[in-house]
Amino acid sequence: MLTLLAPRIGRLCGGLSRRNFLSVGTLALGGLSLADLLRLEARAAGDDTAPQKSVIFVYLPGGPSHIDLYDMKPDAPVEIRGEFRPIKTNVPGMEISELMPLQARIADRFSIVRGFQTTGSHDSRMLTTGFKPGVYRPAFGSVVSKLRPGAGSGLPPYVTLVQETNLPFGQDPAYLGPAHAPFALRGNGVADLTPPKGMSLDRLEDRKGLLRGFDTLRRDLDTRQFDKMDAFTARALDLVRSSKVRDAFDLAREPEKVKAAYGKSPGTLQFLLARRLVEAGARVVTLCGGWVNDGSGDSPSNLSNWDTHEDNFNRLRVQAPHLDRALYALLTDLGQRGLDQDVVVVAAGEMGRSPRIGKSTGATNSPNGRDHWDTGFALIAGGGIANGRVVGETDRYAERAKGKPFTPQNLLATLYAVLGIDTSGTIPDHTGRPQFLLDDRDRIDELL
Repeated sequence: MLTLLAPRIGRLCGGLSRRNFLSVGTLALGGLSLADLLRLEARAAGDDTAPQKSVIFVYLPGGPSHIDLYDMKPDAPVEIRGEFRPIKTNVPGMEISELMPLQARIADRFSIVRGFQTTGSHDSRMLTTGFKPGVYRPAFGSVVSKLRPGAGSGLPPYVTLVQETNLPFGQDPAYLGPAHAPFALRGNGVADLTPPKGMSLDRLEDRKGLLRGFDTLRRDLDTRQFDKMDAFTARALDLVRSSKVRDAFDLAREPEKVKAAYGKSPGTLQFLLARRLVEAGARVVTLCGGWVNDGSGDSPSNLSNWDTHEDNFNRLRVQAPHLDRALYALLTDLGQRGLDQDVVVVAAGEMGRSPRIGKSTGATNSPNGRDHWDTGFALIAGGGIANGRVVGETDRYAERAKGKPFTPQNLLATLYAVLGIDTSGTIPDHTGRPQFLLDDRDRIDELL
């Protein structure tokens, strides 16, 4: 199903059925059509010489344990260091968890940010907006959609593969408007990009009259916002009819050998789909790096995946190898295809986990679990980023950053810099008041 995510949604699922196909993305009477998503190219302002790079943003929902994965403390007491040991990588001095031997082979292709500070709660919007709860700002992908959408690929600039989570990942366009919401594929997938059985392209064209009726109503509501709708409706129809778009979403076109390299669980194959989308021209693709029931079933993302209040170590033994394989396959694949300098891959959760096992920090915890913690990690690779580095450092128990911690705003400032977006500029909000993209515009210079 083709879906535009509405502002301030409480759940990232739902959408259109095939019965609604003929409305080409219309959500409801007076709502917005898929054509709105395409309008951005006509209004996009930006430097044509800016680097045409893309970002794959991997959200690790629930808050993965930094001290068990990328910021281990082997010399700490057992109630802090836990059950896992660090292993060497192909970068001298860089060590990661024994649960991730594949990434250890290619550590020269990514960098680790340690002492990554958030609120220590399930405030996932901080990762994509940079702002704490209560501050309504557009998601990173929406900003890119408006300022650096690219041109000529046929794909929307901002695509989400987030399918199901009880924690809304911050993908709201806020005051940038629904035209910059992410393009989402739901339900039956690629089949929903194809006209229903018996619906010829001629009959599809006949339905444009119905669409014009809805579009006229919307123009009557706000002429300034919906000018030139007919042209964008025609382009929306072209998108639905485009074999290139269907092909980009069609994993069946990938060789079995490639799919096997990623691992055939639904959550892991999203990494492969993200690669296909950026290769086809998408600028930002978001996905959840989560696995349910050892990767089985049809729900590749769920908040509880990395929220290890209970049975932290056994759950990581299941989760981490999936993440290891997925990131290894993605980074290797991008390199083999010559895309590693054009695509940035970011992986992070909304927090880390408490260094001391079994100690509550205010949320539910058990004797073998790790509670919420405001210090975590971020992994970043490709796109011209300096790889093979560990940036930032935490104290001996991985509790706090040494020196000034890096925050989601610093990470986003770095990504904006890679994409050629000036964070000192402003965008007017709903009231016309100019808003900076970020309050803290300091980049992580060690990565640039």
